[in-house]
Amino acid sequence: MPDWDLLITDARIATMRADAAGYGVVDNAALAIANGKIAWLGPAAEQPVESAGEIRSVAGRWLTPALIDCHTHLVFGGDRAPEFEQRLSGVSYEQIAKDGGGILSTVRATREAEIDTLYDPAFRRIREMAANGVATIEIKSGYGLDVANELKMLGVAQNLGGAAGLSIKSTLLAAHALPPEYAGHPNRYIDLIIDEILPEVVERELADAVDAYCETIAFDAPQIAKLFRAATESGMRVKLHADQLSDGGGAELAARFNALSADHLEYTSTTGVRAMADAGTTAVLLPGAFLTLNETQKPPVDALRNHAVPIALATDCNPGTSPLCSLPYAMALGSRLFGLTPEECLAGTTREAAKALGLFEDRGTLEVGKRADIAIWNVNHPRDLAYWMGTNPLDTLLVAGLAVS
Repeated sequence: MPDWDLLITDARIATMRADAAGYGVVDNAALAIANGKIAWLGPAAEQPVESAGEIRSVAGRWLTPALIDCHTHLVFGGDRAPEFEQRLSGVSYEQIAKDGGGILSTVRATREAEIDTLYDPAFRRIREMAANGVATIEIKSGYGLDVANELKMLGVAQNLGGAAGLSIKSTLLAAHALPPEYAGHPNRYIDLIIDEILPEVVERELADAVDAYCETIAFDAPQIAKLFRAATESGMRVKLHADQLSDGGGAELAARFNALSADHLEYTSTTGVRAMADAGTTAVLLPGAFLTLNETQKPPVDALRNHAVPIALATDCNPGTSPLCSLPYAMALGSRLFGLTPEECLAGTTREAAKALGLFEDRGTLEVGKRADIAIWNVNHPRDLAYWMGTNPLDTLLVAGLAVS
């Protein structure tokens, strides 16, 4: 029996380890995989004498950790292209939502959709993401807003991963918007989530975390705190859509519950940043939504850096505010719109994105013992991934050591 399943030679490796400078580069490198995990990596001159079932030269190509999209709303019915036209005509996102559009229009389409109607287009989106180097995808519910349809969405999300050969992490986002049947009664709807939706999700093991939308057009901090208490008591980690359109104290709320992440953060105060730093909460920035909504208030990137808050990037793929499936393009937007460096962009879609999903011990960097989720790129340097726009330089995607794209 060979010691290794696969030995990759003639490589340049960006390990993305935080304790290594400059992308954690290893030149003239090799990497070995056994049982789906990284068994060895380093300079080829230091390679141990071991046998390998397969040896593959990548002819000087770059290896990085496979990308991780840590914030998506990938399963939904219908689309919202008409609202895109409205916003271009000057109608605000908030006004569209108040007029019955926005999230609620997708809720109607999702409730009406059969499982296959949700699954098939979502599978195509996932395959597009894999073709751009993504091996792990978080998928939120939040377009069902009742027991049956939230469970339906989460079931579809879980089934997608196996078919695509990728890793899916699912999140219960029932507190995404107030459903029409609970208009004027948000507290009663929060009780429905706590008393009926959350227990079903926990019993069926349909989600890995609980999310909520803290905003004036959604739910306030006390309502979300009540939900988060119930979620943590049930053993679930939490994350939060925070401070996207106003400073509602979302970052502080997320930190209070030791959230995995607080996402958006355009209006987060320095107090909120400090709270996230103290709690170890990752900031997830979403430049696709920032661009689509034509926002001008940028997330507090300098404050996040100064307080050593991990900064992740994601597509926020959704039909209303971020119809984006390319994580490399989100990296390009993160550099141009938010001033992130190319290295921060790659770290934000690998190492820091893994932290945002509670997966850092298993993936996000190239290190011995971690899952062999590896992207092989046709680039001159890893910085090119944030530099080029609208191109796809992926050569091969390995998930747990197996080629899927």
